[in-house]
Amino acid sequence: MEYTSKNHSKFLLMAHLIFVCKYRKPLLVALGNDVKSLISSIAKKYSFKIIEMEVDKDHIHLLLSYEPKMSILEVVRLLKQITTYHLWKERTFWSDGYFACSVGNASKEIIQAYIQNQG
Repeated sequence: MEYTSKNHSKFLLMAHLIFVCKYRKPLLVALGNDVKSLISSIAKKYSFKIIEMEVDKDHIHLLLSYEPKMSILEVVRLLKQITTYHLWKERTFWSDGYFACSVGNASKEIIQAYIQNQG
């Protein structure tokens, strides 16, 4: 992926997210395509990009890039709240937690070596 440049910043922020259905119910067998469509429209509206997305019977994996004006918590809240509202109305669709892992183009070792070689 390439860095994004704005007026006063240059960035590449990516995260791997996993959301699990409440009680590990296999809800995504029937609703997987609807969830993917909703998530794509949410991403477009709120200016983050879905790089990869795939559902299993009871959870979904997302690889997304986002701007520094949003925290990963804001992204998670938007996705979980809006998909729950549209698909499930009064009941909880997702479990309370989530998995998030930052992803970048360089490993920890490469960044450490870069910092050590400054100056």
